Amino acid sequence: MQSFEWVDATRLSDALSSLEDKAMVKAGGIDVLDRLKEGLDGPKRLVNIRNIRELKFAEEAGGVLRLGPLMTLAETAQHAVVKQSFPALAEACEMAATPQIRNVATLGGNILQRPRCWYFREEQFHCLRKGGDRCFALDGENDYHAVFDNGICAIVHPSAVAVAAVAYGATVQLASSKGKREVPLESIFVRPEQDVTREHSLAAGELLTEIRLPATGGMRSAYTKLMEKESFDWPVAEVATVLQMSGGRVEKASIILGAAAPIPWRAKQAEAALVGKPLTAESAAQAGRAAIQGATPLGENAYKLRLIEVAVRRTLMKAGGMNA
Repeated sequence: MQSFEWVDATRLSDALSSLEDKAMVKAGGIDVLDRLKEGLDGPKRLVNIRNIRELKFAEEAGGVLRLGPLMTLAETAQHAVVKQSFPALAEACEMAATPQIRNVATLGGNILQRPRCWYFREEQFHCLRKGGDRCFALDGENDYHAVFDNGICAIVHPSAVAVAAVAYGATVQLASSKGKREVPLESIFVRPEQDVTREHSLAAGELLTEIRLPATGGMRSAYTKLMEKESFDWPVAEVATVLQMSGGRVEKASIILGAAAPIPWRAKQAEAALVGKPLTAESAAQAGRAAIQGATPLGENAYKLRLIEVAVRRTLMKAGGMNA
């Protein structure tokens, strides 16, 4: 690990003025510390934003929930409004990692963390995402890799928070020394064909300063995480769904898959299969089958297709109050 300058920012303005070229941001530090130890990053400056109080808040007005990026996963999972109105987000936070990590890891850090692909994390593999000339996972050990959008790079996006927040139609506020902008959360994620070296489109010097969740207005939502271990583990399949019902039928559906693609993956065919139909065990199963259409599994991860299908069905039935 190389030496770097440490900046302990206590105000947002201090942090923004410190984010020059080769500067990195540290909040909880869970992913940042790993990346420094693994030699993935060598910043000239590390800007600690953990003590910026103006970035840690949870405020509701008119049903819209504003969350600061420094809210920990544990705090978010236990927040009364999140539990009542955004249960898929509460459960995604509650099921992430271990209690120790959830009490340190932040919303912003979880959303913007880098992939956990073992080829990307191992310094001896100079993969595409690190500026190399190949994705080793395509022909290598790819048990936990992407089954969608995996022709160039087969990472899976690692954020459970992003899966749930995208399902709710969240927007994020991004700030820099030049000003602020608000964009849909879903729009910041970068697919490999756009830029294989990046996972998000934040510009140099930009900070994620707020996550906004629109009013759910009686919508039904749920989250499911399937893991190899029951205690704590990365997901092998993950689903968040938000449904708007009208007259007993699904008027609008949002179905987002995690651990399936390099970005939180919108299952558009599953959404289309559900809209206009009553939410039943049969329609949930049909949506599950539609969710895996177009998948391109690799040599060792075709098992994921059945898990995704089942996870979609269970999540929809859970949202509808049915036993899966």
